Amino acid sequence: MSNERDQAATSTGMPKGAGARGYHHGDLRNGLLDAARTILEEESLAALTLRAVARKAGVSHAAPYRHFPNHEALLVELSIEGFDELREAIAEAAKAQGTESDKIATIGAAYMRFVAQRPALARLMFGGQLPNRDQFPTLGLKADSIGTEIGNALHDSALGMAVWSAMHGLAMLVLENVIDLGQRRSGLHVLPARAEIILRSLFSTRE
Repeated sequence: MSNERDQAATSTGMPKGAGARGYHHGDLRNGLLDAARTILEEESLAALTLRAVARKAGVSHAAPYRHFPNHEALLVELSIEGFDELREAIAEAAKAQGTESDKIATIGAAYMRFVAQRPALARLMFGGQLPNRDQFPTLGLKADSIGTEIGNALHDSALGMAVWSAMHGLAMLVLENVIDLGQRRSGLHVLPARAEIILRSLFSTRE
């Protein structure tokens, strides 16, 4: 029985003895992405290597290369997933009823909630860690979809871009600790409510 388990582990890229932590056939890619997300948020981007991901996922060091040819490909995939998650959060927030400034504030809170919950991913998505963005068309399309989603929600593409710029600028200023909205003392979880107040004040004059 032990020999059979070892043979199965070898065939799936899992090291011997890793069966308890491993993934069923076909789940390797998701397992690797789960491991990468954990390393990114709990450790750092610098710690996010393909070798570290393999170790975290409990598979052989060669296994990640079946789905990600290099480190950059892994970072791009994480960013694409991040943009999808953020767009869905904005779309859900946009369903809220109320005035235009109410909707802007609600969308802004959702945006800041994503940043507060995924700070390292937000930095990766929008930072300089992916200098070859033009080589990944899907990544550009996913990024553009954020502005499009906000513009559609507000029925005004120019306003959508202005709102996105405001909320993103605020988010990055907070993440880099340039300004303090209470996160230094209380933690990032306070940011959505603080961002909502600021955005409501900023855009309320339109009504």
